[in-house]
Amino acid sequence: MLKKCIAECIGTFVLVVFGCGVAVATGCEGNAGIVATALAFGLVIVAMAYSIGNISGCHINPAVSTAMLVSGKMTVREYVGYVLSQIVGAIAGAAVVGLFFGSFANLGGNTVAISAYGETGSLFVGLIVEIVLTFAFVLAILGVTSKTENKAVTGVVIGLALTLVHLLGIRLTGTSVNPARSIGPALLQMIGGDFTAISQIWIFIVGPILGAMLAAVLYSFLESKKEQKTQE
Repeated sequence: MLKKCIAECIGTFVLVVFGCGVAVATGCEGNAGIVATALAFGLVIVAMAYSIGNISGCHINPAVSTAMLVSGKMTVREYVGYVLSQIVGAIAGAAVVGLFFGSFANLGGNTVAISAYGETGSLFVGLIVEIVLTFAFVLAILGVTSKTENKAVTGVVIGLALTLVHLLGIRLTGTSVNPARSIGPALLQMIGGDFTAISQIWIFIVGPILGAMLAAVLYSFLESKKEQKTQE
């Protein structure tokens, strides 16, 4: 269990350093910045999946761990250990990003883009965005990890899925689909005087968790129907 938690901490640390680091470096400006950031998050997942996947399963995301808990693939004790480790890793990763760029004012924290809906409406839309993006991402994870014969391509599929949701979500919410990834930068950005990310953090906790739970429940239902049909 200790080794699994250390692996999750390291994996989330690397995710935030490289994912959020590229987001800060590019400013997510223009199509090139968006694509670069999306690829950075996706490629980190690929790298971590093939390095720590055999140790902890490479969740590096409380939403993914939530889906595994709902699916009965991990215990409550494991869940708590994983989530705490992921948050610690994300905070450490955000600190390194701040060190690299010499400022804690912008560490890639998630905020909702205010649109024609107004502030309140945009926050609600942001919540829906995070639910939908996380649902799609976690559904892909559950599907590709359901068969052992997919093991060789699991990391690539998950990485591409994360890249995909980032391509859509960056302009809307910055794309979280990962509460730890949002919590780390938001907490440390307060040191730099930015309180926007922490004031909206509930969206990036509630949205991904709900999306992951919906994906887990739906996939369990679909899988059970498949097993029942096979037996018949």
